Amino acid sequence: MEIKEILKHSQKFRYGLLARMKSDCRYYLGYGKRNKKHLWALDEAKQISTMREIYDSFPDGEKPEWITPEEI
Repeated sequence: MEIKEILKHSQKFRYGLLARMKSDCRYYLGYGKRNKKHLWALDEAKQISTMREIYDSFPDGEKPEWITPEEI
């Protein structure tokens, strides 16, 4: 799914996808042994850029509090 399509979805959908992507990253860095197949985007750089775009799509005051741009 391309970022343009993702950003057309509701905040609830984007919130859930961002949470899933964060979970994928944690697994990838741990038990996933840095195998790209465990990432939603199947690529580290694309995963990070997509997560940043999703995070930035939320208005100020409504951004997820459980993740920061620095963590991404």
